[in-house]
Amino acid sequence: ETFGVIIYQEQVMQIAQLLAGYSLGEADMLRRAMGKKIKKEMDDQRDRFVQGALARGLSQAKADEIFDLLAKFADYGFNKSHAAAYALIAYQTAWFKANHPVEFLAASMTLDKSNTDKLAEFRNEAQRLGVPVAAPCVNLSGVDFDVHADAAGQLSIRYALSAVKGVGSGQAAAIVAQRGLMAFADLGDFGRRLNPREVNRRVIETLACAGAFDSVTPDRAEVFASAEQLLAMGNRLQDERHAGQSALFGADAPEPFRARRKGAAPAAWDSAELLRREFEAIGFFLSGHPLDAYAAVLKRLRIVKWTEFARSVRAGATSARLAASVLDRSERRTKSGTKMGIVTLSDASGQYEAILFQEGLDQFRDMLDKGAVVLVTLQANLDGEDIRARILSVEPLEEATRRVQTGLRIFLRDERPVSLIAERLAMRPAKGQSPGEGEISLVLVLERERNEVEIRLPGKYPLSAQIAGALKTIPGIVAVEHV
Repeated sequence: ETFGVIIYQEQVMQIAQLLAGYSLGEADMLRRAMGKKIKKEMDDQRDRFVQGALARGLSQAKADEIFDLLAKFADYGFNKSHAAAYALIAYQTAWFKANHPVEFLAASMTLDKSNTDKLAEFRNEAQRLGVPVAAPCVNLSGVDFDVHADAAGQLSIRYALSAVKGVGSGQAAAIVAQRGLMAFADLGDFGRRLNPREVNRRVIETLACAGAFDSVTPDRAEVFASAEQLLAMGNRLQDERHAGQSALFGADAPEPFRARRKGAAPAAWDSAELLRREFEAIGFFLSGHPLDAYAAVLKRLRIVKWTEFARSVRAGATSARLAASVLDRSERRTKSGTKMGIVTLSDASGQYEAILFQEGLDQFRDMLDKGAVVLVTLQANLDGEDIRARILSVEPLEEATRRVQTGLRIFLRDERPVSLIAERLAMRPAKGQSPGEGEISLVLVLERERNEVEIRLPGKYPLSAQIAGALKTIPGIVAVEHV
């Protein structure tokens, strides 16, 4: 029934019984010995099998050949009741993915919503299939991952509130219940409808970092700083309701929410800070990646992505140069007593680990701090199905960028940052820096028209990591792109 291919463990037992005279009990012992791969047991079983097969008319060579086939089978074999059930489930899930990929991925993400690594894997698969994964949203997301259709019928996956780190299913359900059928109009509306017994400060802060309030206000720093105030508002209104208090002439229009801040107002997070906090809240980069701003430069440098490199390693390649954001770095002692570094790296295609030994660690440690963006030269080899990567060299991406960069594009939504941009562009280079020169463009993002207007500034400007970094910190700057 399997066309001569050994598939099931029961077939091993049947072969041993018919060809070598095993009893069913002895055949089961053979099956177990193959599963454990204990050499002495396998040698004993070979002798028993070959002698039984010779007694039934098989040649020595054919008996050894068949035993080797059985031993090879032990690497992948299942009993029939398991294998048949797995095959049926594999067929069903393959059909769902082929015919309903958006729904299938959303369901798969809900199943593994507490496993960040699996969620990142599913999100990468969604990207490969061209399926958008929208950020969590207090006005649109459910407790679990869900499928949304836009006006044109385009399907996307809406990120689950309960999959944000530190937000439990009960807390997510409370927010969805508070929202009901009417979206939160603004932060004040959220605070007034908030039940502080179900949603705490940490949940509000984490959701703010994840971008879940972007539909209410685009300033994530403001939401983060207002968490205590929102809870206080919710507590006060809850107490008033329990005390039976109400407005003298019915429900007056509520006062607009104004964030009360101690000292200076917190600056809006720049793109790097926004992505860092988003990564901490979600576990991977969702709305963008720290390397996105360097896309044009990386293309000029002919940098490959991790998934492309992994494919080429499986085809026989051994080294390449990649751009990466450093997610983490740890160090430990090897058996010989020297230190080894394990670095977790990321690009837009995924996350991976690479090692470097004592000499490389001493040389590149300072460049591999958490949050750094770097160019790494990797050497890699296949270990079974896994790819083992080693770091050969590291260079700060800003330094490589300076060699090929021709300009900057500064994205903004209105004119407010313009005077500060002029100040930053007039900055003198830091001592010891010799920046190149290039063009600067201001790109005005028109949200209502969903369009952009690019204005190229006359003349040339000094380009350096210091100036680019200073521009990114200006409130109102959406992004700074290297070109």
